[in-house]
Amino acid sequence: MSSDSKNEENEVQLDASDKAERRTLKQVLGINMFQVVMAGTVGFIANSTGLLGAALDNLADSAVYIVSLYAVGKGVVAKSRAANLSGVLLIILGLMLLGEVIRRFITEAEPIGWAMIITAIVNAASNLIAMRLLKSHSEKGVHMKASIIFTGNDMLVNLGIVLSGIAVMLLKSPLPDLLISLIVVAIVLRGGWKILKQARSARRKSATDSESKNQKKE
Repeated sequence: MSSDSKNEENEVQLDASDKAERRTLKQVLGINMFQVVMAGTVGFIANSTGLLGAALDNLADSAVYIVSLYAVGKGVVAKSRAANLSGVLLIILGLMLLGEVIRRFITEAEPIGWAMIITAIVNAASNLIAMRLLKSHSEKGVHMKASIIFTGNDMLVNLGIVLSGIAVMLLKSPLPDLLISLIVVAIVLRGGWKILKQARSARRKSATDSESKNQKKE
């Protein structure tokens, strides 16, 4: 029997702590879905690639929280798989956003600066709530750490959108919006890669611990 199978057999049933973790993930999922609808709608109307990028980022987060809900109460292997899927999703959406930035650069549609600022501030406030909820479960596993990384990325993205919205209004140019979009792409791709590294590290540590236990038994 493989070490992965043994780890899965050692998974525990949901206890009070697991139920609290599941409740937190559902709350954060709700916050993210609100952000997807708001940033996506305003981004489309205001011609803001930055807000569309934020909406895509939040959509990826929502997928991550759904995957993380699956991992609650499961072993290290399942949690690592959940985190691995999260990282892959983030990288894919980052590349999609890069394609949208290139398309917007060609069309040169000027975004509405004040709409970007207000939307980003509302998003940042909701990110702060989500971060507080998640930090109480930061030691629950790599899947929760991935969720915290996503939320931290979102806060940086929204700060950048506020600054680019101000620059758009002052310069009367779409270039600041496109610039923040490229920064969002970099943040998203970096976050995805970091999550993949954490997932690999967690699985490696789990395999090492399992081998050590087997050697002691022998």
